[in-house]
Amino acid sequence: MAFFHRILVFFSIRNWRLFLVLAAAIAAIVSLFYTNYLIKKLGNEERKKVELWASTIKRKAEILKQNEELFELLKNVEKGRMELLQEAIKGSVSMDEQPEIYQKILYTNTTIPVVLVDAYNLILDRRNTDTIYKDKDTLNGEFAATFNQYPPLVVEDNFYNNQKYYIYYQDSKVFIKARSIVDTMLTSFMKEVLTNSASVPVIITNTSKDVIYETGNIPIEMQNDRNTMRKLIANMESQNKPISVDLPEKGQALIFYEESYTLQLLRYYPYFMLIVVGLFIAVAYITFGINKKAEQEQLWVGMAKETAHQLGTPLSSLIAWVEFLKLKGIDHETIVEIQKDVSRLETITDRFSKIGSTPVLTENDLMGTIHYIVSYIKARVSKQVEFTIENLNPDERILLDYNPPLFEWVIENLLRNAVDAMEGKGKINISVGKIESQVQIDITDTGKGIPKNKFNSIFEPGFTTKKRGWGLGLSLAKRIIEDYHKGKIFVKSSEIGVGTTFRIILVVRSVFR
Repeated sequence: MAFFHRILVFFSIRNWRLFLVLAAAIAAIVSLFYTNYLIKKLGNEERKKVELWASTIKRKAEILKQNEELFELLKNVEKGRMELLQEAIKGSVSMDEQPEIYQKILYTNTTIPVVLVDAYNLILDRRNTDTIYKDKDTLNGEFAATFNQYPPLVVEDNFYNNQKYYIYYQDSKVFIKARSIVDTMLTSFMKEVLTNSASVPVIITNTSKDVIYETGNIPIEMQNDRNTMRKLIANMESQNKPISVDLPEKGQALIFYEESYTLQLLRYYPYFMLIVVGLFIAVAYITFGINKKAEQEQLWVGMAKETAHQLGTPLSSLIAWVEFLKLKGIDHETIVEIQKDVSRLETITDRFSKIGSTPVLTENDLMGTIHYIVSYIKARVSKQVEFTIENLNPDERILLDYNPPLFEWVIENLLRNAVDAMEGKGKINISVGKIESQVQIDITDTGKGIPKNKFNSIFEPGFTTKKRGWGLGLSLAKRIIEDYHKGKIFVKSSEIGVGTTFRIILVVRSVFR
């Protein structure tokens, strides 16, 4: 039962704001951890996709390199066939071989365009040339331009008239098709690197990182800023090891990449949500606090005015009874004390009637008010309570603007609480002094003391350690001092079993005289 009682106390009205903050904080922390978990999971999945993409790119680059090597091999084979034809023609003109041999080699070639000419560019033989040139007997003009890709192979006739023959040839159709396929694959490869990169930013550079071949998923304004691109490359390299590939016609290249911008933005999402939740908590806390304070004020005002109304009738009767006792010749001192109490009740009624309205502040003698209220309390408490009043500026009168009935209420409340804390036996000291433009009033007792964790909560409405009472005394005292007189009231110090000191600070509105 004690456990459930504590739970009920925790969720009481006094702790609703703490509960709100705690609940919102727990929700924010859970949301933060869960979102981080999801982002981490998304990051791992994205990294796996990028790694798969990277390995695929690397494999395709190797295939491209192999195709390039195959292309070069084919190129060398065709060149070798032309050199073989050159040797065959050399043998024919030197009579070492029959002309049929070179012709056989020439005519068995069905792919390489080749033309044999003499020193005067007269075509002696040709193979695999376009039909448009079939009637040409000399190698010149547009026809000659098609055979300028490679230097001609020279055949010298040293047995007759030192005549020279020239063998012109082009890339074969097979070679051209293979070259076209490799070029297409290279173009396709570069596009695939940029478009199929799991939407991550990609930069392809040379090994020195000073030449950028291609970029993907990077804003155009960043691409135009060289310093920005250099920093981006360095950042990418710090996140992921660049992929090294051997590209045809470009040589060794590096592919840099990083996580997608979407994932980067998602990493900041939990903190953004935390700020939003924090703002929500702050707004809700302040709003609910204002509403609660407004409700309390309405309650206090209504309760105070009703109390003043209820006190009016018996107070009028007491005044009449005092006059009746005077006529009966009752002891004069007794009647004087009764009149003091009746006057006190009138003051209390006046106080309650002023709750909810702005009090009038007038210039008064602070020490005179304190002496008056102490003398009143002293006559109505145990004789074992010793009161002392200390003026730290004995040569000066302290004149301040304040409302005497309300200010007396504050001092009276503090003194009665001190008497209760000492259980009717002990010392109460009231020390008054000025510090620059402020007046400090310290009320010290030798009572039970207040725990430090209660220094602020004792001023909350409803807080009380007494068996009876509503717990509004210190709350009203704080309202009177801080709201009406623009001062401060707080627990200056307290020690369990030794005593407590309350301090009131008021701003000097008038000069000290």
